Amino acid sequence: MASDDISQLAEALSNTHVGDGELSYKGLGLKLDTAESVEEMVHEIQQYPGLRALHLEGNTLGVEAAQAIAKALESKALLQRCYWSDMFTGRLRSEIPTALRSLGNALMGAGARLTELYLSDNAFGPDGVKGIEQLLKSPSCHTLRELRLNNCGIGIGGGKILAGALMECHRQSSALGAPFKLRVFVAGRNRLENEGASALAKAFQLMGSLEEVHMPQNGINYAGVTALASAIQQNPDIRVLNLNDNTFTKKGTLAMAEALRHLRNIQVINFGDCLVRSEGAIALTAVLREGLPILKELNLSFGEITEAAALVVAQAVMDKPHMERLDLNGNCLGEEGCEALREAMENMDKGDLLGSLSDDEGEPDDDDVDQEEDEERADVDEGGGCCEDEIGITQIKACPAQSPPEIMSFVRCPTVEKLLQLGEMRTRLQHQVSEAEPNQAVDVFLNIASLYREDPEAKAVVLETTDALMKKLLSGSALHSSCFISSLLVRMGLLKGEEGKVRKALLVPGQLLCLEHAVQQEWFPQHHASLLHTFISRNAGAPTSCSSAREKLSSTLVRLCSNQH
Repeated sequence: MASDDISQLAEALSNTHVGDGELSYKGLGLKLDTAESVEEMVHEIQQYPGLRALHLEGNTLGVEAAQAIAKALESKALLQRCYWSDMFTGRLRSEIPTALRSLGNALMGAGARLTELYLSDNAFGPDGVKGIEQLLKSPSCHTLRELRLNNCGIGIGGGKILAGALMECHRQSSALGAPFKLRVFVAGRNRLENEGASALAKAFQLMGSLEEVHMPQNGINYAGVTALASAIQQNPDIRVLNLNDNTFTKKGTLAMAEALRHLRNIQVINFGDCLVRSEGAIALTAVLREGLPILKELNLSFGEITEAAALVVAQAVMDKPHMERLDLNGNCLGEEGCEALREAMENMDKGDLLGSLSDDEGEPDDDDVDQEEDEERADVDEGGGCCEDEIGITQIKACPAQSPPEIMSFVRCPTVEKLLQLGEMRTRLQHQVSEAEPNQAVDVFLNIASLYREDPEAKAVVLETTDALMKKLLSGSALHSSCFISSLLVRMGLLKGEEGKVRKALLVPGQLLCLEHAVQQEWFPQHHASLLHTFISRNAGAPTSCSSAREKLSSTLVRLCSNQH
């Protein structure tokens, strides 16, 4: 080693932090290639009694230097915390696993019991995971509480190796009577994708001890998100959940909303840039209303959420006493929508919680609606219902098994006459709907509601039947009832649905009048009435037909919401 290099190293080492069982060479920018280059560092490590934490981040280690440091660690049985992020800049990827194995073998040989292992920003890929695989399986990691592997390029293969190592660690530690209880897992920017995330989900489910999960920017879509959701609900102590910049869409968001119902300790949720969209946002608000008692931060930025859905989110956080920040930036509110959201938050005395809206994407473009469909809606008779071949009826493709033939006949081709003829059998129509199939439930409701007539007998029977159906659908969990209301909004043309096959219904007045009757009943949740009011008031003219029925529904909702406040 040249004398200049030695003097430079000596000067850098003079800045070493020593104390409280901790030895730090953090951020010195040292290029350590050979055993000679780390001679003084090795001496300090060897001479440090009771070493519990070693910072090597911000330097770059070659294989020979790593092996020399490893030799010094062979006697450090008390070492618990290894801060080894950003430690291989400029190194060949083939060098890194060898260096990591040397360090890992030293820790295992020393009998160290780690609690924290930081290896972020090392870009070592799947091979790097192989370099720490044996360490993670060993007794040295049975006590591990924090594992940080952010921005390491792990990939799908590395994710599977990592998951396997964590599960083996849990198996071995459990056999010894002290199960592995990892609390903090960080693995953002690793290209894990669905397969890697799903593999790790199995490990998470097995451990059940996680308190923080950070997995942003991993190319995970709804399949991987769903797997993670199933695992997360088995970790009831989670406080922080960061899945920013993955792709939830509706399926993933619903799965994650279901998982959140089980988490009473969560304080920070970051689903920003996850394509949650409006339907997903509504599902999450149902969980907000039902639980999450100590939530502090909610990030739903850049999720293609529209103004009405954003307002519903704002209303849902109103009663969260610990709330500190709501991020809805980068959505599709439009200038007026941003102002309406700010005003709503101010009116609830929560204005200081709302983050910036400077990156709002503006109002979404209207769907391309066929001109003939518009004209067909406009031509609906304000006073009439419809018969089986007219506007308002949606064919139901399947009935539950063993339904009576009269019920099957009515569901497939509903008419007022058939409904009246069912008599007491009408109560069985409730069996035709399930909270698990909200789209079909909405179609059944709308089909029966389309039979509404001013004839007293027909009117009474239709209202009784639609009320019974809706009461059943809204009596379950807040999440399931919210999914039904969302599906209803989609069919009414008030909310853009994600599933392309779900078409806007060609509404008739009776459907809105049945809904208007239902919202006034004691069993109809006030927050759902508020949700309907928000969407109808923010969609001027929609639904485009049935103007007088729409006005009656709107007026009733305004009255109910005013009474609520």
